[in-house]
Amino acid sequence: MSASIRNRRTFTALLASGALALTLGACSSSSGSSSSSASAQTAASSSAAMSGSTASAAAAADQPFGAACAAVPKDGAGSFTGMAKDPVATAASNNPLLSTLVTAVKQAGLVDTLNSAQNITVFAPTNDAFAKLPKADLDALLADKDKLTKVLTYHVAPERLAPNALAGTHKTLEGGDLTVTGSEPDFTVNGNSKVLCGNVQTANATVYIVDTVLMPTS
Repeated sequence: MSASIRNRRTFTALLASGALALTLGACSSSSGSSSSSASAQTAASSSAAMSGSTASAAAAADQPFGAACAAVPKDGAGSFTGMAKDPVATAASNNPLLSTLVTAVKQAGLVDTLNSAQNITVFAPTNDAFAKLPKADLDALLADKDKLTKVLTYHVAPERLAPNALAGTHKTLEGGDLTVTGSEPDFTVNGNSKVLCGNVQTANATVYIVDTVLMPTS
C-alpha cells in the first residue's frame, strides 16, 4: 500500500473520530440541559405547592372557630362577613346571639366608646349567658349604670388577641385581669366561661362569644 493511500485512510479515520466526539458531546449537552430544566420545573412546582400550603394554613388561622359559630347568620349584616365591616357595637347589634349584650351596652352608654376604640378584644356573652343570671339580679344590673359599665368593660381587653395569643392573663378596660386557659378550639375564661365561637372579626375588634357573664372581682 502506498504512503499516499495510507495518509488518506488515516485522515478519514481522524475525521470520523472527530465527528463521533462532536455527536457525543452534543448528546451529553442536550441531556444535561433537559435534566437542569426538569430540576428547575420540579423546584418551581415544589415552591408553588409550599406557598399554596402556607396560604391555606394562614387562611384557616384567620377563620372563626367553635360549635356556636354555626348559629351565626350565613349572610347579611349579622354574618361573619357583615360583622367584619362594622365597628364592634354595631356588628353585635346585627347578631341575634348578642341582643341582650347590645341592650346592656346601650343602657351603659358604651356604644360610641366601643365603636371608636381601636384594636380591642371583646368577650361577648350570649343571650343565654345573661339568662343564667337570676332575673332580679339582671334587672338590678341593667338599672345601675355604674355597676353595668364596670361589668361590661371587664369584658374588653385593650388589644386584639389572636387565638394563638389568647391563653394567659389579660388586663381589661375595667382595670382588673381575666385569665384564659386552653387552646383552640377549647378556651375557658376565668375557669367557668367557655368560648363558644371565637376569632370573630369586626372593623375594630376581635370577638370571642362566651357562655357566661364575666364578673370583676371588685
